[in-house]
Amino acid sequence: VASKVKATTPDRIGIILGDLVGSEEAFSLRQLADQLGIKNIDCRQDGTPLGEQGGRAGYLFNSGIAAIEEADAIMLIGTNPRLEAPVLNARIRKRYLKGGCIIGVIGEQADLTYPYTYLGAGPDSLAKFVDHPPAKAEKPMFIIGQGALARPDGAAVLAAAYKAAASIGVVKDGWNGFNVLHTAAGRVGALDVCALPSKDGGKTAKQMLDAAKNGELDVLILAGADEIDTQNLGSTFVVYIGTHGDAGAHRADVILPGAAYVEKQVTYVNTEGRPQMTARASFPPGDAREDWAILRALSEHLGATLPWNNLDELRAAMYKVAPHLARLEQVTPADAAALADLANAAGAMSGEAFRSPITDFYMTNPIARASRIMAECSAMRNAGKLEAAE
Repeated sequence: VASKVKATTPDRIGIILGDLVGSEEAFSLRQLADQLGIKNIDCRQDGTPLGEQGGRAGYLFNSGIAAIEEADAIMLIGTNPRLEAPVLNARIRKRYLKGGCIIGVIGEQADLTYPYTYLGAGPDSLAKFVDHPPAKAEKPMFIIGQGALARPDGAAVLAAAYKAAASIGVVKDGWNGFNVLHTAAGRVGALDVCALPSKDGGKTAKQMLDAAKNGELDVLILAGADEIDTQNLGSTFVVYIGTHGDAGAHRADVILPGAAYVEKQVTYVNTEGRPQMTARASFPPGDAREDWAILRALSEHLGATLPWNNLDELRAAMYKVAPHLARLEQVTPADAAALADLANAAGAMSGEAFRSPITDFYMTNPIARASRIMAECSAMRNAGKLEAAE
């Protein structure tokens, strides 16, 4: 790996982070990229524009999950919370049962376990909402899913959602109801430590994949990134750091076995921005190592030694960049004023309908896809669908 990376110019090297990468690994990869002069690094393998504008408030569930019970109007945009966040969906149902709350949906029509007003399938409905806002509620809430954002016009959709939110007072003194719902456990933490393309020419995940396909990327490091199209990477030298033999591992030229979330103590940040620490239940099998240790050792071989020697020193460095990560189980509110930047996004919205990224509830990540029990659950669910269709 070291010889291949050393022989390649930084502009022809890319790093893509997967959905289960912890904050410590994301920070280590960001630091390694900086040490090597690599501008192409992205934690958004699904192509969402989050993190580019709007500050931290632009990608958090700003009101907090508990505040769902205070909302008197909830708009679901490009999300099926029953599949993407069942516990959060139960909160919405609880709020509905309490009464005095209207719920609207723009996106797929699905059984969410509570009635709602269906406002349309895609961006066109959102645009109409901006032009003709309904009567204002006291505490309106927007919940924007990845189905509205992980698409080519995601930035334009996010801008339209903000404009619609601004028109009815979703963001005001004492209330920030502009909420992004995440489906990737490691995404918020990775965004918090800036695992994003450099602004001076860095490539996004999609641009890296296109470059690999066209022979313009020589080395691609996949940190648990398995939801990408690995069939069109051409002759790119692929290094996979991960835990299960999923798509990325099958395409890899070199595999560096890492540790699953139950095999290490690592920080994740939930959709509302609350840092949480896992507890190790067992050690990784065989020659597998914790991801940060792999990256620290690799940095030595690359002649770009990372400036820490153990996990405590790594976290101390990470907390200097993102101090809120040290406050476990606490939410540090984001600056709502930064949301105004979202309105400046360029581009036009397409007419394509919003679709939830969750197509199979039991097969959403490499660990689930490696599970025999999850495979059985998926098969039973799909068999039930076929029977219903017949």
